[in-house]
Amino acid sequence: MDLDPKTVQTPDFEALKAEIRACRVCEPALAHPVRPVVRGNATARIRIIGQAPGTRVQASGIPFDDPSGDRLRAWMGVERETFYDEDLIAITPMGFCFPGLDAKGGDLPPRKECAPLWQTRSTQALPHVRLTLLIGQYAQRFYLKKAVAKTLTQTVLQWRNYAPDTFVLPHPSWRNNAWIKKNPWFSEELLPHLRLRICNIIQYKG
Repeated sequence: MDLDPKTVQTPDFEALKAEIRACRVCEPALAHPVRPVVRGNATARIRIIGQAPGTRVQASGIPFDDPSGDRLRAWMGVERETFYDEDLIAITPMGFCFPGLDAKGGDLPPRKECAPLWQTRSTQALPHVRLTLLIGQYAQRFYLKKAVAKTLTQTVLQWRNYAPDTFVLPHPSWRNNAWIKKNPWFSEELLPHLRLRICNIIQYKG
């Protein structure tokens, strides 16, 4: 029997955020305190799905509160105030907790337990999203599934296949400076379309 859409209850994102912040599933595997980081309100029209919090975000509790965030905001063409407007932008990374560092000092991958627990529920609780940013290979593989290319570069190169409702991006870390320099089409072609899409959403709520 088909359900009447008017009777279907959309999950409460406020309640979901409380659940996420209380989650301790990965605690036994982490060498530091658990601090799930999530932002946004159910009214959000833009959703950012990155990798996982880094060391500075672990300390502040504010996602993209670091140079990577500065670069991401520049890519998007938004000021810090707009970026942290929870009525406009939700931030639901593949891993909500800082996963720790590898032997070379880089961030470990997001914990595998996290995405299956929270990503689908987050999607259901954010019904007004018009634009999703998939940042990095973990988010792209999870959401694009068979549509993802073999490499991140190939996936981002075919960004038009996913736009205008989804944009695929590399991580805005300084570690990708060489990639950005090697792929000028990213700044010259993709970013202007991304900024226009965001501008339209902000100005016209479209």
